Formats: sequence, C-alpha cells, structure tokens
Amino acid sequence: MQKIRKGDKVVVLAGKDKGRSGEVVQVMPKDDQALVRGINLVKRHQRQTQNQEAGIITKEAPIHLSNLAIADPKDGKPTRVGFKIEGDKKVRVAKRSGVSIDG
Repeated sequence: MQKIRKGDKVVVLAGKDKGRSGEVVQVMPKDDQALVRGINLVKRHQRQTQNQEAGIITKEAPIHLSNLAIADPKDGKPTRVGFKIEGDKKVRVAKRSGVSIDG
C-alpha cells in the first residue's frame, strides 16, 4: 500500500517550494515521483499544433516522493505515515496525531 496517494494533501520538505503544500494530482510509483498541484512549476516552450497555440506554458513537473510528507489532518503540519488494521481494512494513520488519513 502506497503512503502517498492521488488526492492527498502534502507538504514539500525540500527544494525551491519548501514549506508549501498542495494536492497530489498523479503518483508515478515506478519513478518514485508525484505531480502536486501548484508545486514545482516549470516553463515550457510549446510548438503550435492543430489544437494548441504556440507560446510559453507553465506546468507542474514531477517531484520526488522523498521530498513530500502528508499533511496531518488535524493541524496541516507534515507527518509520517503508519498503518493500522481496523476491522478487515488496512488504513493509513498520521504518526503525529494518530488520526486516520483514509476517510
């Protein structure tokens, strides 16, 4: 089970966006990277195509999972993730406050 999933609120721990937070848009487990909305923005030159205009566009670049931490549901500060079995389900739990992250 992945510790960081699509839709999670995360905090950036290192890099140019250190301290900022955002929502995970996509996770790439094979590359150990994730796309976070509004984080690690880069400018790309776009060639004109039939359905897209030419120019410089700004988009999110992938960021390594080691530079991300889940935001604690209680106070929004970075926390580590643990696992707990509740009934017959395995759920993610914030180590900082003990609150369940899933649902």
